[in-house]
Amino acid sequence: MRSLADLTLTDWLSLDAPAARRVAEEAALLVGGRVSGFSTVDHLGSPLHRAHIERAGKGGPEGPDGRDGLGGRDVREFALIPGGRVDLGFDPASWRPAPGQEADYAASVAQGFGYGDDLRAHLAAVLSPRRSVRVPTLLMALEAEELTAPPEEMPAVLAALGGLRLPSPDEWEHACGAGADTLFRWGDDCPLDRIPYGDRSGPQNAPNAFGLRIAYDTYRAELTSDPGAVHGGDGGESVCGGYGALLGWLPLATAHRNPGMAEFLHGPDGDGLYEDFSTRPVLPL
Repeated sequence: MRSLADLTLTDWLSLDAPAARRVAEEAALLVGGRVSGFSTVDHLGSPLHRAHIERAGKGGPEGPDGRDGLGGRDVREFALIPGGRVDLGFDPASWRPAPGQEADYAASVAQGFGYGDDLRAHLAAVLSPRRSVRVPTLLMALEAEELTAPPEEMPAVLAALGGLRLPSPDEWEHACGAGADTLFRWGDDCPLDRIPYGDRSGPQNAPNAFGLRIAYDTYRAELTSDPGAVHGGDGGESVCGGYGALLGWLPLATAHRNPGMAEFLHGPDGDGLYEDFSTRPVLPL
């Protein structure tokens, strides 16, 4: 196999469990950590290996005692995310709505929500377009963590914690969807008899294919390196606004960017509210 830096998702899927475990051990050694979990799950009809790596905190500007400055963590756990050439985004034109989704959206439009009468046009306005990109192999934190500084200061905060950084939007989408081209990381459907907030039985509660706890709570809103996007939630906007069921689930869509919420956070109205947002640290390989 090629070097770890050149590991692609296709390579990863071709490995048997012992070979994949060796790759995970190599990655752990590279970052001064240890393999904390390894398993194989079914994903898109094929086996996918989950490799988790634990690394101790590296101090930082708020943590001279060894507890780092992003939430005071002694230990942070990451998932190995293979990269390479991947397809991201969503194509509403080729999408077939599940039964009830168009009717639910029409009910939301009647209440004054949505971008026009056509559901596909709304999706095109809020989701990133279908595209082919190249992303690096990296380690991404299993859990998002609350911001401890304004967004423009977070790159320096993360860099001081042993070389962490913000994910790019493409890296976030790839890690969330893990190769799935569906609306959500679990498929195209979502329960229409409830919204995800407070729902303990819905598909959003399970870890994703790589074992990340991601896109599970619309009150969670994750930042990436793009100031024009917020991922994995909308800060509770759809819940508080009473947008309806489908529009209540859409902030959890893998390709959802929420530029309006991003503009609010980075604008004068969002000044001082950064603690209500989070990010998912990346450790480059």
